[in-house]
Amino acid sequence: MSQPTVEFLKAFGDAWNRHDIEALMSMMDDDCVFHAVAGPDLMGKSFVGRDEVRAGFELAWKTFPDAAWLDGEHFVVGDRGVSETTFCGTKADGTRIEARMVDVFTFRNGKIAIKNAFRKDRPPVSGA
Repeated sequence: MSQPTVEFLKAFGDAWNRHDIEALMSMMDDDCVFHAVAGPDLMGKSFVGRDEVRAGFELAWKTFPDAAWLDGEHFVVGDRGVSETTFCGTKADGTRIEARMVDVFTFRNGKIAIKNAFRKDRPPVSGA
C-alpha cells in the first residue's frame, strides 16, 4: 500500500475545516493514536484507538465551534509527514486563540497511525 502524499495531508486539513469527522476517520489507521496539544501527560492528552481518537477530534470542535486551520504547508518523507497551519478558534467564553501549530504524522497502511499536535503557547488574542 502506498504512503500518503502532500495531497492526502491537504485533504485531511480540508476535512478538519469542514468539521467532517467521517472524512477524518476514513484517513486514520484502524490502530490510531492522537496526541492533543494540551493535557496532563508528557504527550499532552492521548486518545488511543478509533473511538477515543474520534472523541478527541470532536472535542476540538466542541471547545472551539469555529475552529479553522489556515495557511497549510505540508511535507511527507517516507512514513512521516508534517502539516504546519495557523489555528484560529473561539471558546464559548469568548477567548480567541490564533497561533501557528504543527501536526507530526506517522503513517501505516496508507493512513495516519499517529497524529501528534503541537501549538505555540500564545496568549489569547483580542477582537474577532
